[in-house]
Amino acid sequence: MITIISGTNRLGSNTRKVAHEYQRILTEKGTKAQFLSLEDLHSIKRDEAFEKIEQEFLIPTTAYILILPEYNGSLPGIFKLLVDNSKPADAWHNKKALLVGTATGKAGNLRGLDHTTNILNHLKITVHPNKLPLSVVHTLLDENGKFNNDETLAAINLQIDDFLKWAEE
Repeated sequence: MITIISGTNRLGSNTRKVAHEYQRILTEKGTKAQFLSLEDLHSIKRDEAFEKIEQEFLIPTTAYILILPEYNGSLPGIFKLLVDNSKPADAWHNKKALLVGTATGKAGNLRGLDHTTNILNHLKITVHPNKLPLSVVHTLLDENGKFNNDETLAAINLQIDDFLKWAEE
């Protein structure tokens, strides 16, 4: 099972729009993926709501697509809280991940993707080598939250196709 995580708790974010676009593209390719938004993750501790997320989304997942915005040159704290509060062996170990960075600036969260790769490798997750930084992301989406740039769509489709083949191995 593939789970797409929109890695921010900011409401109405471009990250969420990008995550929905990834889900749409996967659906068009005949691949189901569940969607987890961290907008409702308000806990810094394990509680019933957190354990429900872990049981429904994290534990059954075999491959993650992580859409992560740049926060102060790195990853969002809410995503790190998700990782830190979960049971690593059940939620993360021996799984695969595809990383996508979003930023309104020029680098597309490259540094944050590298930080995330180090964390995931520590958790025994294999990270796909094609990490896609989406720079000036607000210009790549139309008013409906759909990608409006053919080059970006081509890069995403290439990334997803390669990831799907790799995730099956």
